[in-house]
Amino acid sequence: MLHAASFPNQCIWTQSHVRFSRLLNSRFGPFPLFDSSLKTNSFLGSGGRYSTVMASASAISTPKDQKDVVYRQNESTQKASQPNLQVAKRLEKFKTTIFTQMSMLAIKHGAINLGQGFPNFDGPEFVKEAAIQAIKDGKNQYARGYGVPDLNSAVAARFHQDTGLLVDPEKEVTVTSGCTEAIAATILGLINPGDEVILFAPFYDSYEATLSMAGAKVKSVTLRPPNFSVPLDELKSVISKNTRAILINTPHNPTGKMFTREELSLIASLCIENDVLVFADEVYDKLAFEMDHISVASLPGMYERTVTMNSLGKTFSLTGWKIGWAIAPPHLTWGVRQAHSFLTFATSTPMQYAAATALRAPDSYYEELKTDYMAKKAILVDGLKAAGFIVFPSSGTYFIMVDHTPFGLENDVAFCEYLIKEVGVVAIPTSVFYLNPEEGKNLVRFTFCKDEETLRSAVERMKAKLSKKF
Repeated sequence: MLHAASFPNQCIWTQSHVRFSRLLNSRFGPFPLFDSSLKTNSFLGSGGRYSTVMASASAISTPKDQKDVVYRQNESTQKASQPNLQVAKRLEKFKTTIFTQMSMLAIKHGAINLGQGFPNFDGPEFVKEAAIQAIKDGKNQYARGYGVPDLNSAVAARFHQDTGLLVDPEKEVTVTSGCTEAIAATILGLINPGDEVILFAPFYDSYEATLSMAGAKVKSVTLRPPNFSVPLDELKSVISKNTRAILINTPHNPTGKMFTREELSLIASLCIENDVLVFADEVYDKLAFEMDHISVASLPGMYERTVTMNSLGKTFSLTGWKIGWAIAPPHLTWGVRQAHSFLTFATSTPMQYAAATALRAPDSYYEELKTDYMAKKAILVDGLKAAGFIVFPSSGTYFIMVDHTPFGLENDVAFCEYLIKEVGVVAIPTSVFYLNPEEGKNLVRFTFCKDEETLRSAVERMKAKLSKKF
C-alpha cells in the first residue's frame, strides 16, 4: 500500500493514475494499475513527470514474483489488441521519397550529394539579419492565417514587377509553408474526387501524391528529350470534359526546360476553350538562364483561371525556411485558403517579415544570382560531358538531365546506386517522376546548387571512375 508520507510530492499524481486506470478499466477492459512496461511511454509522454511516478510506484507496489506475470499479461494483451496498421490506400504507392532515400545513401557512403536540390551554401546576410531582427522585435506568435500584411504586399509588388499584373495583397495572396504546401492547398481546395488533372511528365513527386490525396484522376503528357518540348497534339487529345486543371511547372523540374510563349499560348487557348484551370508552379522563375520566364497568368484571359505558386527558398538559398505563396483571383483564393487553414493555418512569423525584406531586393541581386549559377552550371555540364554522359540542354532551374545508358547499367535506379557506392556521387533516378516509370529509366538528374569546389570534386570523381570502369 502506498502512503502519502512516503511520497509527499507524488501522492496526488499516484491518485490521479488510480482514477485514470479505473476509467480505462470501465471503458476498455483490464488495464494494469502499475506496470513496468509503462516506464517510458506513459500517457503524458516519454520521460515525463507522470511516467517517472508510475515507474517508482510500480517498483514498490508490485512484488517481484508478480512483476513478470503482469508484464507478460500486458505484453500479450498489447499484441492481441494491436491494430493492423497500414498506409491509407491513396498513399500506398508513394513510400519514402526518392530524395530521402538517395540522401541517406549519400551519408552512408560518404558521397557528394548532387541529387537533392538544396544549396550547400547559405542565403544572403541581409535576409538573415531581417529574420533575427524580427525575432528580437517580438514577432514570434501566430501570424495571420493568410500572411502578415508586409509579406502579402511584397509578394503582390514583386508579381506586378515581374508580370505587369496588379493583384490585391489582401484578397489574392495567400502565404503558405513553402511552395509544396501551396501546391497541396491549391489541389485540396480546388479539386474534387474524380476530377481529371493533367501533369507534364517528368514531374515533381508531390504533385501526384497530393492529387491522390484529393481523389483526383491523374493524366500525364510526356516531355521527351532532347528538348522536352510539349507534344501539343497529344495534349489536345488528353483534355476532356472531365478535365479540371493542368499543372505547369516552368522553369521545369527535373528537366530544366522552360515553356515557350508558343507552348503557353496553346495551353491557354485549350484551357479557355474547355473551361480548365491552371496551377502554375514557378519556384524557379529567377533561375531562367537562356530565355525569359513567362507567367501563364499574364497571358490574355488566364489570370481568372490560374493559381500561381512560388516560394523564397530557391531564389534566396533558404530552403529550410519554408516560405511560399499562392496568387489567384478571389474565387480561387477562397478554396486555397480553406484548405490552407486546415493544413498549417499559418506560417513562421519572423521568417515572413524577413521574406518581405528579401522580395524587395534590388535587381542587382537577381543578376548576380544568375551569373553565379551560370558558372556553376558550366562546371557541371562540361564535367558530365567529359565523363561520358549524354547531356540535355537546361534553360532554367539548377538541374541537369542526362542519359546514363553509355555506362551500361540496366536502369536509372541501378545506375544511381552504383554511382553512390562505387563513384561517390549522388544523382536522382527520374523514373519516379513518371506515371510509367519505364519512360524515365534511361535518365538521371544532377543539381548544380552547390559551391564550385564541391562541383569540381564530384566531376573529378566521375571522370576518373566512370571512364575507367566502362
